[in-house]
Amino acid sequence: MTQNSFFRSKEDFILPSHPSNTPGILYVVATPIGNRDDITLRALNTLGHVDLVAAEDTRHTGRLLAHHHIKCRMTSFHEHNENERTPDLINRLKAGSSVALVSNAGTPSVSDPGYRLVKEAVINHIRVIPIPGVSAVIAALSVSGLPTDSFVFIGFPAKKKAKRLKQLKDLSGETKTMVFYESPKRILTFLKEIISIMGDRYGVLSREMTKLHEEFIRGLLSEILSSLNARPSIKGECTLLVTGCQENKEISIKTVRTEILKALEKKESKLSELSKIIAKNYGLPKNKVYDEALRLKRKMQREKHNTN
Repeated sequence: MTQNSFFRSKEDFILPSHPSNTPGILYVVATPIGNRDDITLRALNTLGHVDLVAAEDTRHTGRLLAHHHIKCRMTSFHEHNENERTPDLINRLKAGSSVALVSNAGTPSVSDPGYRLVKEAVINHIRVIPIPGVSAVIAALSVSGLPTDSFVFIGFPAKKKAKRLKQLKDLSGETKTMVFYESPKRILTFLKEIISIMGDRYGVLSREMTKLHEEFIRGLLSEILSSLNARPSIKGECTLLVTGCQENKEISIKTVRTEILKALEKKESKLSELSKIIAKNYGLPKNKVYDEALRLKRKMQREKHNTN
């Protein structure tokens, strides 16, 4: 069976009909996050039959369409021209044209351009139809081994450091699995910031998902950081999953003992103060850390006494 045999003919494929005097339809079409074959038949049929495809990058989308033998009219629609292009697309839709909105990867308007267009379409009573498909968030969660019954999707963290650090502090008490997107250029800095604010939690870094060099790095955030630091370069968009503070307790208490011992050896702070700092970093109850610190301090004193 040839690749093109999956398609229905123009006559057989029917987009939802509407009277000529009513607005067209805006299709929000999910596209692959890497592997070009990760696209639904419905998405391919939609892209092949709409009047216009609004693409984040027409060259990128052009390669995807060529791979699937689809020819269509395209216009660029990205974060830098979204404001000016939205009115034009709304006018086209009002005139009865059908438009497919696509981003470079995944679902438009989810950490990608499209929110303004969808919002305006809704305001103008234009029908908006989702054509679902691959999602980096769900793909990463499904193989993470972390709790998936509920999660928090943050997307790309703030670019300004002060705002980003505040964002992480606000999330430090979150009990659900957290999902971030980050650029390979900023992932090392971002990992360091999470560790400094949330503590050395367990996480999973998904890189190059569905592509040839797909990789999942699992372990404490410090271990993920060490693995990336040892590489000459880091490529591919990253999806980072971090355990919530409740799920992280069992892992953290093992790691936190090392932190307590280091602090006790330095003798820079009182027991209550260092317990407070470590508890905050690791999302643990202060009294639990204090009890552990007191136990370790007494153990160190006994060992010192026995050696004298």
